Amino acid sequence: MKNKTVRIGTRGSQLALYQAHAVKEALESTYPDLPVEIKIIHTKGDKILDVALSKIGDKGLFTKEIEMAMVAGEVDLAVHSLKDLPTTLPEGLKLAAVLERAEYRDALVSREGKKLDELTTEDVLATSSLRRRASLLKYNPDFQIIDIRGNVNTRLRKMEEGYCDVMIMAAAGLQRIGLDDYITEILEPNQLMPPPSQGIIAIETKEDDAWINELMAGINHQETWLAAQAERAFLRTLEGGCQVPIGCYTRRENGQMTITGFVSSVDGTEYLEDSLAGSEADGEQLGIRLATTLIEKGGKEILQNIRPVE
Repeated sequence: MKNKTVRIGTRGSQLALYQAHAVKEALESTYPDLPVEIKIIHTKGDKILDVALSKIGDKGLFTKEIEMAMVAGEVDLAVHSLKDLPTTLPEGLKLAAVLERAEYRDALVSREGKKLDELTTEDVLATSSLRRRASLLKYNPDFQIIDIRGNVNTRLRKMEEGYCDVMIMAAAGLQRIGLDDYITEILEPNQLMPPPSQGIIAIETKEDDAWINELMAGINHQETWLAAQAERAFLRTLEGGCQVPIGCYTRRENGQMTITGFVSSVDGTEYLEDSLAGSEADGEQLGIRLATTLIEKGGKEILQNIRPVE
């Protein structure tokens, strides 16, 4: 098996390729004699660019085709943004490893260099995320918010052409492809809470591929793994996806973890937030308990009112 080539499946955007190459470099650094190659696979989310994400669903929107290629034996592993990976994976597949987390917060990108507290109702804000929409409307219910689709470069071009004045994007996505200069402001979680697992590169594999899974164990970043387990447990318990107004993030210090999360209506008028702290080794249970707390406070009803609209 030593000379067998490891084949990485990925989407073809600049950011997706950055992530795939990060995994390739991690493997080559850890296993110097291991041949590794990258194969580009186009997903449903890449092909449908004229419809809001919330209207086409999110179950495997950016992952399904890559997973199918893996099951068919065309690639050995799939690389994703972990926030795009559903919490319940197809039978026979698993989350095998994560790389060290990058910036987890959202960034505000403004044509005129305005910060969030400088925006007015005259500014047109663009986002494809119901989570961001809800948080922005909670901040100011009179904000003008429109949908935007496309990869990072496409969205920036649309803004520069006048489609919108401001965008909210994942800071890590901009930073990873050298577009830091576009960031006007990094938004703190008390301004706009990030989605679960933002900034984490995920590696998905087949459960029964012992050789590949052994390789993945060698590049897994344990601290990031613990945070991911907590945040995905929170999301899974709420039965949420990336197109539901749910957010959470974790902080770690001296073996302790604090997880903070929220559930909101689409218009931001109903907003529930809470935090829990405990041992980082119990992160997954912390995520479940926090989600259960929000459900008991009315989160279930909020989400039930959203899902029929979807």
